[in-house]
Amino acid sequence: MNTHLLTSSQTVGPFFAPALLREDARRNVLTRPDTVGERIRIEGHVLDGDGVPVPDAMVEIWQANSHGRYNHAADQGPAPLDPSFFGFGRSGTGDDGSYWFETIKPGSVLLNREQLQAPHVCVTVFSRGLLNHLVTRLYFEDEPGNALDPVLQCVPNDRRATLLARREARDTVVVYRFDIVLLGADETAFFNL
Repeated sequence: MNTHLLTSSQTVGPFFAPALLREDARRNVLTRPDTVGERIRIEGHVLDGDGVPVPDAMVEIWQANSHGRYNHAADQGPAPLDPSFFGFGRSGTGDDGSYWFETIKPGSVLLNREQLQAPHVCVTVFSRGLLNHLVTRLYFEDEPGNALDPVLQCVPNDRRATLLARREARDTVVVYRFDIVLLGADETAFFNL
């Protein structure tokens, strides 16, 4: 009988730029000129536990359109689709750990026939040193529906603030700032999926 040794685990290397962040694979802008909804910019930094920027991470987002419907076959809800809205974005981080997306503020998503989820953006983070990607949600601090969102209510009170993007008004665009802290005292709340 042959015995095989298990291969030791390896951390993910810094391959995002050449493999997944090629010009044809990045998508910082999720809208087209005729996309329906309030235009917003999401920006922030990916930081390690010491507050040091992570310069070679990749951030992906997935969100519903302004009516609250995902551009996916599994979403058979009654809200209309917006064919001019992508719903998916991918950004690399800069040397200062920064990332950004130009998108629209999503609508409330129907969880089941009776319950709405507050407008949110699903966020996935890939980075060197992570064996598995990290999944979280971005909620908007000025959204009244947050108080009743069933997923946000599962997060302990003292950790909910890590999921709230802060609104900043700038010239002609509304910016929501969402810094992602990978570990430590101010770690963003991540979901075990």
